[in-house]
Amino acid sequence: MIRPALPASVVIREVGPRDGLQAEAPLPPASRATLIDTLADAGLRKIEVVSFVSETRVPAMAGAGDVWSRVRTRDGVRYSALVPNRRGAEAAVAAGGFGALQAFVSASDGYNRKNVGKGVEESMGDVADVIAVGSAAGIPVEVSLSAAFGDPYGDPASTAEVVRAVERLAELGAAGVSLGDTTGMATPTRVWDLLAALAERVTGVRLNLHFHDTRGTAMANVLAALQAGVGEFDASIGGMGGSPFAPGVNGNVATEDLAAMLLGMGIEVGVDLGKLAAAARLAGELVGRELPGHLGRAPAEGEA
Repeated sequence: MIRPALPASVVIREVGPRDGLQAEAPLPPASRATLIDTLADAGLRKIEVVSFVSETRVPAMAGAGDVWSRVRTRDGVRYSALVPNRRGAEAAVAAGGFGALQAFVSASDGYNRKNVGKGVEESMGDVADVIAVGSAAGIPVEVSLSAAFGDPYGDPASTAEVVRAVERLAELGAAGVSLGDTTGMATPTRVWDLLAALAERVTGVRLNLHFHDTRGTAMANVLAALQAGVGEFDASIGGMGGSPFAPGVNGNVATEDLAAMLLGMGIEVGVDLGKLAAAARLAGELVGRELPGHLGRAPAEGEA
């Protein structure tokens, strides 16, 4: 078998402090800031740190400004904030110092209504508002496109509908689009098919893939995306997280496991695995339970 061409390097965008913690019991701002600093110390250069969302709907994300003020920001790390609308974007801009804003919309109405209580078309208007605020402040806006591979709450978006959604986001001025497997329904063939369709229709927009391991296919999906040339993935330290509005589907790709696999394949990711494993242990201590990531429990290479 001919070995497929793979990227020489991959960017891991750490989403643990936001996506990872959003469905957990609220943590003190100082603890959240410590986790962020520990992740930066491990070499991660893109970290989604907070979200300026309703503190009533997502209590674990309360105090975004307080958390952000405690972070020891480092040169070379691009910190980003998730924002749902113009008001959230304005709050993030006022807080200052973010390298990017992250807007979001679903590929299909079912999950979008479950997540934000409105249809996709209305949320596209919110995305346009966020991009306008970001543009005025000189901050790029990336967009997470949720339920890109399936939606348990309604009719899933077809490949053509997902492609059209990415096209619209590009037209609105999105600097990048993250294709979210929000409920872990992706398979390698779905990944190949969607990425092939996007390659034919959409250019100039950086793609990121965000997989969940709900059905045990996340790493297989990462490999499929690598084979298609994708060079950026979301991951959450320890495998924490998922949407609080999609019960039972939590479980992002664990950052330390993803990094270990990529490094073992000869793909550069720019992180220290030992420090990532320590960050995963810290995350588990903070949330008070053992997390699903594997690296921290695996024997060192060469051990029995």
